Amino acid sequence: MEKDQKEVGKKMAVWAAVGAVIAIPVPFIGPVIGAAAGAGLAYLQAKKKS
Repeated sequence: MEKDQKEVGKKMAVWAAVGAVIAIPVPFIGPVIGAAAGAGLAYLQAKKKS
């Protein structure tokens, strides 16, 4: 695994956690979808950089 891939993975994990925590109080979204959205956002930001 390359260094860049590890960085992207770490950022995706952090943003997934943030998305899950933010989505907890929203009943129709939930933490799973919030985590997926957060990870997707981090992935898109990393992809845009490269």
